[in-house]
Amino acid sequence: MDETLPSGTDPVAAPPKGTVTQRAIDSIKALIGEGRLEPGQRLPTERDLAAQLGISRSSMREAIRALTVLGVLEARHGSGIYVTQLEAGDLLETFGVVADLSRGPGLVELLEVRRILESTATALAAARITPDQLAEVEKHLTAMNATDDPEEILAHDLAFHREIAAAAGNDTMAAILEGLSSRTFRARVWRGYQEEGAFARTRREHAAIHRALVARDPEAARAAAASHVGEVEEWLRMQLGS
Repeated sequence: MDETLPSGTDPVAAPPKGTVTQRAIDSIKALIGEGRLEPGQRLPTERDLAAQLGISRSSMREAIRALTVLGVLEARHGSGIYVTQLEAGDLLETFGVVADLSRGPGLVELLEVRRILESTATALAAARITPDQLAEVEKHLTAMNATDDPEEILAHDLAFHREIAAAAGNDTMAAILEGLSSRTFRARVWRGYQEEGAFARTRREHAAIHRALVARDPEAARAAAASHVGEVEEWLRMQLGS
């Protein structure tokens, strides 16, 4: 593939503010956003790209490294740097780090966001879920009810909500929820729940979500999901004394 930018195009103008590396990042993002670099396309060499955009090679190298971490670019050994397929799951993968590292009030804020998105995703799923997807949700609900092992419950809880998010049919929302529902984050909450014997309550809440999905009732599904996450949110607020 040609390693130069499409003919007849001018270099992307660097934003007037920010570090040189940030301007390099913004320039590459602009090339992708404008369709001058497509998903799966190989980037020009670092030297050529830096020259065409009027940015130093060191800043371009840092920009490429940063965009690779963010899932926008990928390095293929012996082949070069390519634009990824720009799928939501790849671009939002690092979002889970926020959930893993947040503490105190930050955790409550994350749960507020999750409550809003989870209830919306569950309502959409109630309208869109296929019989096969519903069977998968039921499988994980049954497995949760069949064990008292916290690790097994956690695994099936994650899978239960992941199936529902997928059934909503919105990849971006599912990717955000995946980040908000990282295993590390869920494990921290489950440990606290285990100490207070709250498994019975969470099982009832999951059952209510499942019933709404079976009934294909979006509003009941929305309410059940909001109540479920809201219970966790309220529990966490109590733990923090807020």
